[in-house]
Amino acid sequence: MTNKLSHFDDQGMAHMVDVGDKAATSRIATAKGRIVMAPETLALIAKGTAKKGDVLGIARVAGIMAAKKTPDLIPLCHPLPITKVAIDLTVNTPENCVDIEATIKTTGQTGIEMEALTAVSVTALTVYDMVKAVDKAMQISDIRVVLKDGGKSGLYEGK
Repeated sequence: MTNKLSHFDDQGMAHMVDVGDKAATSRIATAKGRIVMAPETLALIAKGTAKKGDVLGIARVAGIMAAKKTPDLIPLCHPLPITKVAIDLTVNTPENCVDIEATIKTTGQTGIEMEALTAVSVTALTVYDMVKAVDKAMQISDIRVVLKDGGKSGLYEGK
């Protein structure tokens, strides 16, 4: 780990990092998270009988859209040419949750972790929005990067 934060200049002012001299490389990032809910709420989602429709399908599309909009949401993120977004949602009955995994790919000069994290976050928020009428106590948790590869820092694998 370095003590220098790249999004601050020598005077401590926030700035967008200059990646112009970096080589474009193939990059991938995967993030995970979950939304925990009451068993009855999870059953509505699993059966596809939620009043607003296909919760998982709509949440998947929202996550894809969010990945593409990340630089509009996170002030110092670079716009990247996203080449793939895959959102996997798994109904996890034993733990009363929907597990979410987003994998994003690009060829570019900077990493794509923020897009993966944003995709997971918005996917979870969309699940919440779709069924909040029946379960306001849902909890979004465990959002983290579990894979990052490409660029100078190479491979990172988390849990």
